Amino acid sequence: MAVELPAWAGLAPVLIMAATAVALFLVDSISPRSTNRALLSGTAATGALASLAAAVWFITAGVGTPGMEGGHGVIELFDGQFVVDQLALYFMIVVAVVTALVSVASYDYMRDHAYQAEYYSLVILAATGMSTMAAANSLVTIFIALELSSLPSYALVSILKDNRGSVEAGLKYFLIGALSSAVFVYGISLVYGATGVMQLDAIAAALEESTAVGGEFAYDGLLGLGILMLLGGFAFKTASVPFHFWAPEAYEGAPAPISAFLSSASKAAGFVITFRVFTTAFPLDVTSDLVGVDWTLAFVILAIVTMTLGNFAAATQRNVKRMLAYSSIGHAGYALIGLAGLSADGGELVMGAAMMHLLVYGFMNTGAFLFVALAEYWGVGRTFEDYNGLSNQAPVACAALAIFMFSLAGIPPFGGFWSKYFLFTAALDAGLVIVAAALVINSALSLYYYSRLVKAVWIEDPVLERDALAQPTGLYAAIVFAAVMTALLLPGFGPIVDAAVDAAAAVVA
Repeated sequence: MAVELPAWAGLAPVLIMAATAVALFLVDSISPRSTNRALLSGTAATGALASLAAAVWFITAGVGTPGMEGGHGVIELFDGQFVVDQLALYFMIVVAVVTALVSVASYDYMRDHAYQAEYYSLVILAATGMSTMAAANSLVTIFIALELSSLPSYALVSILKDNRGSVEAGLKYFLIGALSSAVFVYGISLVYGATGVMQLDAIAAALEESTAVGGEFAYDGLLGLGILMLLGGFAFKTASVPFHFWAPEAYEGAPAPISAFLSSASKAAGFVITFRVFTTAFPLDVTSDLVGVDWTLAFVILAIVTMTLGNFAAATQRNVKRMLAYSSIGHAGYALIGLAGLSADGGELVMGAAMMHLLVYGFMNTGAFLFVALAEYWGVGRTFEDYNGLSNQAPVACAALAIFMFSLAGIPPFGGFWSKYFLFTAALDAGLVIVAAALVINSALSLYYYSRLVKAVWIEDPVLERDALAQPTGLYAAIVFAAVMTALLLPGFGPIVDAAVDAAAAVVA
């Protein structure tokens, strides 16, 4: 006999994350100076995996699938302020996977650092905000979830109190983040002033009603400026040009697992709210009639500029962490193709391909930053030359690094190739020839700097003699698992392709 779950159970992945954060706070309050790394890391990883299991169970059971026989349909909570659909569940999975990998890797990385309970609490609290962002269906709940994600992130970047670079990066990240939040909330106020509502589907209904009447929309300038400011807030969260300049500073100064967390999970969360807002609240045909601007054109320009600037800047770096930071900006440009193609027939395929890329990116980019965390654990320097010859002493980790680098560059048969291939073909089918060409050119450019790192660890001779390198269990486990998933995820990707395209089709329609 089937058990009917209450509606609030649809937020189980979010609630599990929140309960895990509370549990970690309790551990910290009972034993403020606890250094039980196994307990803290294990609790955080278990909570993330439980959230992942709930999201996977929901998505396979048909929760959030409109009209699916035997499914539960889209779950709306708090009068539609939150919606649990395939799009929300898909990105909850991405956030949970990255959070689990970072929690396991941090077991070794944080071994000698203070504030360990606070560290894991903040990671899970930020992940709670990111999962909430996936289900938010109102400009108010989006802003609250965005801040719930951002505030712990500022603290995590600067948690290495004895490291001047970490503190400085955290301060810069906070100041720029505060500015972007101000721009975003002002954009919300302008949209509310123009439409009188905050809920995304209600905004769309108000705009459609205005065009149906046949008269002029009195607040078209107000609406256009509000949309532009919302776009600026989203560009900051996804590290897209021209709001990208915080990313290299924050990623370089932050602990490497946090760099992985922000560049993968936080970026995915930024994209899910961007996807939802621009597909639900601002229907393209209606918004174009009212404002006189095709906002997908802005995303075409943003995608090309972001991927090009990110890759060219990455190619000039000597610091490995900064190279990966600029690389993540380039990948934000690839994901923006998902919004650039919404005006064409088959727009759901373009957006679905972008979602697939973000999932694969979650594994390969997280793994790449975790290798940097492993190098920092060993006391290796920050430049390419410092990584010379590491394969002589750590062949398994360096083999995983080669998988991450070639996958990020889009070399077959790894996951990054397949996700970029889907993006390329979907963009061509949508008529985005210039964007598809930019994707290919930038992927070719990225091979230059990714292969530099592979060459350093596998071919170059060490500059200095090194002592024997330790093999920390947590870091190795996270890196190897990410590498295996990067290599094997997309060749057997049928169910994930279906989930991504179905989720995109549901919101685009």
